[in-house]
This record gives sequence, C-alpha cells and structure tokens, in this order.
Amino acid sequence: MILKASQRGGAKQLGLHLLKMTENERVEIHEVRGFISDDLMDAMHEAYAVSRGTKCKQFLFSVSLNPPETENVRIEVFEQALAKIEERNGLTDQPRIIVFHEKEGRRHCHAVWSRIDAESMTAKPLPHFKLKLRDVSKELYIENGWKMPRGFIDQKQRDPRNFTLDEWQQAKRNGHNAKDMKALVQECWAASDSRRAFASALQERGLYLARGDRRGHVAVTYDGEVHSIARMIGKPAKDIDGRLGDPASLPSVEEMRAQIAQDIEPKIKTFITEAKQEFAERMKPVEHERLRLKALHDAERAKLDQGQAERLRAETQARAERLRKGLGGLWDRLTGEHAKVKAQNELEAYWSLQRDREQRNALVSAQMRERQALQQKIIKLRQEQAQRLRDLHRDLHRYGELRRIKDRAGLSGAFGKTAHPRPQSTQERIKAMRERKPKDRSRDFER
Repeated sequence: MILKASQRGGAKQLGLHLLKMTENERVEIHEVRGFISDDLMDAMHEAYAVSRGTKCKQFLFSVSLNPPETENVRIEVFEQALAKIEERNGLTDQPRIIVFHEKEGRRHCHAVWSRIDAESMTAKPLPHFKLKLRDVSKELYIENGWKMPRGFIDQKQRDPRNFTLDEWQQAKRNGHNAKDMKALVQECWAASDSRRAFASALQERGLYLARGDRRGHVAVTYDGEVHSIARMIGKPAKDIDGRLGDPASLPSVEEMRAQIAQDIEPKIKTFITEAKQEFAERMKPVEHERLRLKALHDAERAKLDQGQAERLRAETQARAERLRKGLGGLWDRLTGEHAKVKAQNELEAYWSLQRDREQRNALVSAQMRERQALQQKIIKLRQEQAQRLRDLHRDLHRYGELRRIKDRAGLSGAFGKTAHPRPQSTQERIKAMRERKPKDRSRDFER
C-alpha cells in the first residue's frame, strides 16, 4: 500500500477536495472522530479554529492510502494501517477524519488528523514521518502478501515513471497520463546523445524543447503546458546541461508557444480535433455503460444499507426487551442474570456488526470486479487515442523535416556557385559545355 503524506493548512480547500464528486464516482465519509460536529466541513472549520490559538500554520496531517491496483482491500486493512500510522507518529486519540474514494474500479482512502493538542494548545511534532510511513508501507505489503514494488526493496530500482501530485494534475488538465508523459521524455533521453537528437525525438512525440523561466531545459506540449526536463528524467540540472548545452540559446516558453500557434497548430489542429471527436464517439457507449453500472451499484448499496438498518433496529429492540424492568429487573441484578444477558447482547451486537460488514464487503467486491472489467475497455480506448495522437505528431515532424531538406536543396541551386539551371536533356548539356568559356591555365604553368 503506497502511503503519501504532508503537513498542511487550508482546511476548507482540503475538505472540498475530499468531497469532490467530479473526480470520484463515490465518496464515503467513514469516520469523523474527536470533533464536536459529525459533518466533515464543520470538523475542518473546527480544526482551523483550534489552530488559531497557536502559531502553527500547518495544523493538519493528511495521508492518502493507495492499495495495489490488482488487490481488493477490505476496510479492516485500511483501519489497521491507520492505527499503525497514528502510533508511529504520536497521533493516537487526535481528532481524525477518514474518507473513502472510489473511481475507475478502485478504492483508496484519505485520512486527516488535527495536529493540535487541545489540552496543551501545541502542535504534535512529526519528525521523519516519511521514513516512518515507508516502514509501515513495507509491513503492509508483507503482512497482506502483496507484491512489493522494486523501489521498496532497492531504491535504485524505483520506477522512474513515478510522478508527483503536481505532475499528475498538470497532465490531467490536458488529458494526458502523467506516467506516460514521463516515459515519453525518458525514452527520448535514452535514445539521443545530443541536443539536436533529443529535440527531434521530442518533436516526434508532440513535445518541443525550450528554455524555462529559470534558464533550465523544459518541454512544451502542443497544448502549451511546460514540463521540466530534469524533473521528468530524474537527473540533476548539470547532467542535463552537459548533454544539451546552455539553454540560453533555446527559445523561451512564450516564444515556443507562439511558434506552435503559428507554424504547428494550423497544420495539425484539424487532425487532432478529428481524432478527439472520433474518440468521444467511441467513448459514448462505454460512458453510457459506466453511468448505468454506477446507478445500478448505487441502488444495490442503498437497498443493502436500508435492509441492514431495519434489521439493526429490530435486533436492537429484541435485545433491549431481554433486560427486564421493575422488580424482575431488580431480581435479575441481584442474581447476576442481568450481567449475563448484557454480555450476551454485547456479543450478539458485535457479531451483527461483523455480519453486516461482511455482507457489504462482499457486495462492494463484486461491484468492483464488474467496474474493473469495464475499466479495461476504457484503458484500451485511451491507449489507442494516445497512440494516434503520437502518430500524428510524428508524421508532422517527418513532414517538416522533408520540407526543410527540399527547401535547403532549392536554396543551394539558387545561390550556389552555378546560377544557371541544370539542363534536362543530353543535347542541352552538350550545348552548354560548348558555350562555356575555357578556364585560363597560363597562371598555373607560370607557377
């Protein structure tokens, strides 16, 4: 399970992000603990209000828990992971919010703690929390029998395509996949040994080499987004400069955007628009099926929740009726029968809770499998669309190279040593040779 965490402020923005339905198919508030209100946004405002009594600006500790893509993880596993995170970082009994998100056939968890200790009005320190989370993550992989990423075994084997939240959001704004974008740039870097080769390889993939605001090398996409070459490749800037040279001679980002808009966009815009329209048409039946499946799953969960709630009320009422009142109840207390019945009720309540959880987990697991099967179709369509766009950029680049070669050949004929056009027939060549003046060789003999 991959754990990503940060100390942060911005309680309102974080709360709105956790409740955002545009990016998630389902949002489930699992727990709001240690706050006066049970509402998520009210709890966030409460955490901010308490922090105002201190000098702490980053009063929240936010953690995202992402299980392996191929695993269907039960809620109990998430809860055990959260308990370990609390214990390792000294956040036990601190106010906490747990939210589950479901999208694209997967479920992941977000947890937010308030770092402010209400009794001492100080912030809980979180030294080396990234290292502690890494240890917890390794333990979860071992305990659950999941295949551990190579980067956890040896940092030198980390997947170079891993991306940050900013990179993911940047790629998503333009309909790109952050991991694929990194892989493209790294592929270009591995296949080139000079600036010219690297720039040419980038252009074949719809990226254009430019100079960033901080005088670093950047890649500008067809849509105008800017990506740092050093960050994409995972190498220091001095290594990039060693192969690509000083970026001062490259066009700036604004100049490259203007060049794209003037030279490249008019030629390829129509083809890209047609490709996107075709992709949208192919996605319509799949998106219709996704919405139908979502509505069906929501109805099934609502029916299960309603049935479990009604059964819980009936069972709670039945257990309550076992405890006699009046003189009979007093007699039961004296004889110890009341304690026996109470213990039995507590045990049955626990079994009922476990039974309801098992039923819900079974339903969610079945629905996840259905949704993942549909997601495979969506992934295939996206890959085909990305490959078609890459092919368009590659064809445009090759067409531009051929045009430049032809233009250079035409200029050489017009401004070279011979200004006369080349004769086409044999008779014209002989006539031109006869009319050509012989070269004076007298100076050569004198020498």
